[in-house]
Amino acid sequence: MAKILIIRLSSFGDVVLTTPVIRCLKNQYPGGVEIHFLVKRKFYDVIKANPHISKFHILEKEFGEVIKELKNENFDFIIDLHNNIRSLFVKYMLWIKSYSLNKINIRKWLLVNLKINFLPATHIVDRCFKTVEPLGIENDGLGLDYFIPREDEIEISAFPHAFQNGFIVFAIGGNYNTKKLPVQKISSICQKIKRPIILLGGKEDFENGEMIYAENKDHCFNMCGKLNINQSASVIRQSKKVITHDTGMMHIAAAFKKEIISVWGNTIPEFGMYPYFGDLFSGSKGKIFQVQNLSCRPCSKLGFKSCPKGHFNCMNKHPEQDIAQEASF
Repeated sequence: MAKILIIRLSSFGDVVLTTPVIRCLKNQYPGGVEIHFLVKRKFYDVIKANPHISKFHILEKEFGEVIKELKNENFDFIIDLHNNIRSLFVKYMLWIKSYSLNKINIRKWLLVNLKINFLPATHIVDRCFKTVEPLGIENDGLGLDYFIPREDEIEISAFPHAFQNGFIVFAIGGNYNTKKLPVQKISSICQKIKRPIILLGGKEDFENGEMIYAENKDHCFNMCGKLNINQSASVIRQSKKVITHDTGMMHIAAAFKKEIISVWGNTIPEFGMYPYFGDLFSGSKGKIFQVQNLSCRPCSKLGFKSCPKGHFNCMNKHPEQDIAQEASF
């Protein structure tokens, strides 16, 4: 039986996007395979319940201890789905055969800085499968996986009574402000939906959630900062629809084959990170909202604290009524 190391150090959504490759490696590798996974401590929770992974190696602040640990495993090869300077260091220190994801960073740079588009029309999941193609691993079309630890399951009876017959999740957070709708715009969309809405996000989103809740008390419930990532996933799994920015919550919703209304700001789906359902679920519903024909977009492959141009048209010009209508059930 082969023993392999998969490297994906961050972030929440990117780790979730590795799950089809993990599953297919486990199920298809000839003679069987023992899969180990290297991830940063902060992002471990989204993958820790994955039954296809035999052992996790957690990267803390320093590489020293984890390198020693990895060397003792005697891996047959490495699959590097992160492919940055840190994963390059791991590969150098282990000095064994490796297969690495092509992150097409030069093409992204050309689009961001010169608005020249040479990006392939492929999702990052499919590019991950190109990485393991030499091993004979094929995409099974089943999409993303997300496994919730039993102790993190949220019972629907814990929600207010009005929410127990169906609700929408609005994931209001994001790593960068230019990926997030302004608070007042989110509140206005919620006012137009008039269906039970659970607001999800981290502790940093709690105050924004309270502002939205204050204007929508009759049908909103602010859960921002009150749940861990797996508990949030449990809420998403039980929802009717999910409104989300370009964040990890979007990919978690895709893993549960939810109808996703994804709202894009400074980033674009063409980077290959849009909701991924897999070929067998290609009929899954959902809609991408993005403000087209802005000469400044995309302004980054990640994001900024504020709009570099000052107008924030990529979010301010989104049609609130159209988003609300798409979210209704």
